[in-house]
Amino acid sequence: MPKLIVTDRSGKAHELDGEAGLSVMEIIRDAGMDELLALCGGSCSCATCHVHVAPDWLPVTGTASGDEDDLLDSSDNRVASSRLSCQIAFTDAMDGLEVAIAPED
Repeated sequence: MPKLIVTDRSGKAHELDGEAGLSVMEIIRDAGMDELLALCGGSCSCATCHVHVAPDWLPVTGTASGDEDDLLDSSDNRVASSRLSCQIAFTDAMDGLEVAIAPED
């Protein structure tokens, strides 16, 4: 099973079992990591699932869509590698993907 590596806000890394077809947000939420609020449930209408993707993984995860980009603009913690985890569809090719939960706005 492919792995997703998630760093929480305290800096602790968690290795989660990923499942192709789920979003990165769903994997993190289903693992019980409550730092990632995901209030809209993945409909790309809030920014509470904001993560920072490890730079090496940006070519694999892609860039933010227009709506996602607009939502990320509302965050004081946006960086070049910011994504909404609900908008990253996890695939087997993402085995080892590293993300960090963004600081809370």
